[in-house]
Amino acid sequence: MRAVATLVPLLFVAALARPATAQPPLEAARGLLAAWHDDPARIDRARVLLEAEAAADPSADTLVELSRAWFLTGDFRARSEPDRLAAYEQGGRAARRAIAAAPRNERAHLLLAFNSGRSAQITGVMRALGMLGTIREESVTVLRLNPSSVDGLILAAGMAAELPAFMGGDRAKAETLFTRALDLDPHQTGGRLELARLYLGLRRWTDAARELQAVMDETTPTDRPRWAMSDLPRARAMLVELRERGRVPGIAPQSP
Repeated sequence: MRAVATLVPLLFVAALARPATAQPPLEAARGLLAAWHDDPARIDRARVLLEAEAAADPSADTLVELSRAWFLTGDFRARSEPDRLAAYEQGGRAARRAIAAAPRNERAHLLLAFNSGRSAQITGVMRALGMLGTIREESVTVLRLNPSSVDGLILAAGMAAELPAFMGGDRAKAETLFTRALDLDPHQTGGRLELARLYLGLRRWTDAARELQAVMDETTPTDRPRWAMSDLPRARAMLVELRERGRVPGIAPQSP
């Protein structure tokens, strides 16, 4: 009896020391990706969790997050061009599986377009032209599902800004779409950076500088990790170049 009396408190202490029920893999992965800029290796850990979860329970939500993790891998973790291309291709496959599971999932269509777009930037011209149809189709689908999709508007604007006129490019339309997206979400720094790039192409230096400064001054970016790791340094570098070239009124070009 004495042994039993001793054992009971020990079991109670052990129960208290035991970790709480493990967080579901999907939620754990989302938690890692919410602040991956603090430790970019979190992208890898999230991807591993999502791969295992997709193998066990390939829900649309899991596949969408897996596609996102592969997209981030290509953007921020891959060390070589072949590795980047492989990541985007994996992201595209996960997005297609998500669409098959949930055809009206807006984020799945977006991520198929995003991963396809990055792949197109890496591959040769002929293959890129083949991917353009997919990107355009997904862009149309996203805005049909949700005409107020900020990312969908930015995607459509980017295509209108980058493509030549004979393939559907229209810079005036691009500006309208970017502006509408930023009216809906003024803190979407990726879209604001792309609007600045459009203004640079149009030689509207003051407008470009205004948008770049807004990216730098943002305190509550919609996508803080991407803002910290990409949008902010890019905006800073672009604004410095504008000033060095004397494109911003009142700022003389610097001597070489």
